[in-house]
Amino acid sequence: MADLVRTPSVPSLAGLEEELTCSICLCVFESPVTTPCGHNFCLPCLEMTWGGGAHTFSCPQCRSTFARRPELKKNTVLCKVVEQLQVGQGGDEAAQQEKKGGSGGRPRVACDSCLEAEAAKTCLTCMASFCQEHLKPHLDSPAFQGHQLTLPMKDLQQRKCQSHNKLLEFYCKEHLTCICCICLVTHKQCTTVPMQEAKGAKESQLKKRLTELYALNEKASQSLDQVRVQQKQISEIAARKMDLLRAEFQEMMVLIKEEEKTAMAKVGAEEKKVQDKFDYVHTILGRKRKEIQGERDQIETILTEDDDITFLKKAAKLRQSSVKDVFIPKIDLDQNLIHAIYQKAFGLKETVKELVAQPQEKKIEGKGPWKPKPNVQPGKNPPPQPTKKSAMPNATKEAPKPSQESNADDAAETKQRRRPGKRATSPSQRARSSSRPQPANPTPSGSLETFLSKSREELLEFATKFTLDYHTAHNKVILSDQNTKVSVSEKTQAYPPHPQRFTYCSQVQGFQCFKRGIHYWEVELEHNNFCGVGICYGTMAKQGPESRLGRNSSSWCIEWFNARISAWHNDVEKCLPNTKVKKIGVLLNYEGGFVIFFGVSEKISLLYKFRAEFTEALYPAFWVFSSGTTISVSQLK
Repeated sequence: MADLVRTPSVPSLAGLEEELTCSICLCVFESPVTTPCGHNFCLPCLEMTWGGGAHTFSCPQCRSTFARRPELKKNTVLCKVVEQLQVGQGGDEAAQQEKKGGSGGRPRVACDSCLEAEAAKTCLTCMASFCQEHLKPHLDSPAFQGHQLTLPMKDLQQRKCQSHNKLLEFYCKEHLTCICCICLVTHKQCTTVPMQEAKGAKESQLKKRLTELYALNEKASQSLDQVRVQQKQISEIAARKMDLLRAEFQEMMVLIKEEEKTAMAKVGAEEKKVQDKFDYVHTILGRKRKEIQGERDQIETILTEDDDITFLKKAAKLRQSSVKDVFIPKIDLDQNLIHAIYQKAFGLKETVKELVAQPQEKKIEGKGPWKPKPNVQPGKNPPPQPTKKSAMPNATKEAPKPSQESNADDAAETKQRRRPGKRATSPSQRARSSSRPQPANPTPSGSLETFLSKSREELLEFATKFTLDYHTAHNKVILSDQNTKVSVSEKTQAYPPHPQRFTYCSQVQGFQCFKRGIHYWEVELEHNNFCGVGICYGTMAKQGPESRLGRNSSSWCIEWFNARISAWHNDVEKCLPNTKVKKIGVLLNYEGGFVIFFGVSEKISLLYKFRAEFTEALYPAFWVFSSGTTISVSQLK
């Protein structure tokens, strides 16, 4: 009867249930409070949302922010409305289920007694639904007072245990499943609680988790806003920096343009002065030619005279002056002036090129004043025109040596290029060797025999990293693994033309050069039927039979030609004992004047050693011929 008495009051507040729901926990308000922006929340939910040491406070619904934490006061009117709603619902499970059903309505269920009328209630004890007429015994008879009534339900079979056909009344926490009273026997070792208690505990847990998620969502929203603000700030800073850089480069271009204008004006003035001299000489020579032509015409006229007396009279009147030979004075541009102007422009270009190619790390460190390369002195061979060399992708940048040593070596290299009988270093090789200096490896004193007695661990002290130069690779050579592995292909690769590219043999040389110090590296061979490992000068020929490693005076190598192993230099072969090692170590001592080839396995063994007085920058070089043969540069630590 109590349910019938409460029924008329429920519809009056049922429409307000959505308005009386907290937007954080999605349940009816519990101790509702109102924020300054006018929204209502449960006091525990709002306390948890603003907890955790938050420095900013905002409304979870409209995101309005408050300068300080608002003082929350209980909304007494809203509390009374919530209490009336809870009294109307009676707090039983049926009302809660109707509340969760919302305004969508409940499904129509037929009465299990008459099978015609619509059921008003479902008895979970009888596991049957009854219309209003057949429900009277449950409402009037004391025998049915203990039966549990709820709103009409269609899924009664889901509330029964599939094994015992009993009502599921308990929840096993260990197995996370609903069980009946008979199942308690098999779950006697487990922790079981009544269904309503388990539901209440799970609801509390989910509400707490939902509150935490709201707090995390708020923090995530603030973080997103902060990231956008930082992103905008970075964009503004980058834009200002680019404006400054643009202004600097424009100023540099103006200065270079002015320098170009001045140089061109000087050369133009010198040209005009010389042209004026040529014009004067041309005028004098024109007068001379007219005088000669006039005297020639007079003589020709006299020679046509037949009368002797008249002939002699006319001949006597001729001017007896000797005709001098035509002389052209030596007129030329002031070579010293032109050379000085060109040297100034060339020095400016080299300065800019070396500064641009200087590693960024060295620019930032700024250790010591930067010194440009010495220029060619006047009267010597004119400076070469450097070719434009593209930057090698994936090139490994090494730490540079002090600038004084670099300048000394550059001067020595310039001196070497001027020696007669030596091939001049190409501008691209000079740019490569100067703009990519090598690491300052330790250079302890020691003879060749000292290094022959060292272990592999001691040799690794001089380990050097390098990559292979894409611009030197033959058209049948393939580079992979970030330009540290070389193999040969039957198909010709579409490499662009380059003056340093090998065109006769399938070879490639390293991207970095060695001009000083001690360096050690290792390579691994696979299917080493036809291949070679060595070093070469950057000026070694790139075309013709003399471009093969060891067939000239500019390279040293050991070569696998089928089953024969040989050492080659200056087209002289030295046969070596056969070995099955697949890893080759190369030690280069530039100042010591020797290079050693080791076989690396469990123990290190000597393959061959060369002695030489190195005069140019040296590059690692490799030759691969047979298909399937690969050479990989090991990354030593």
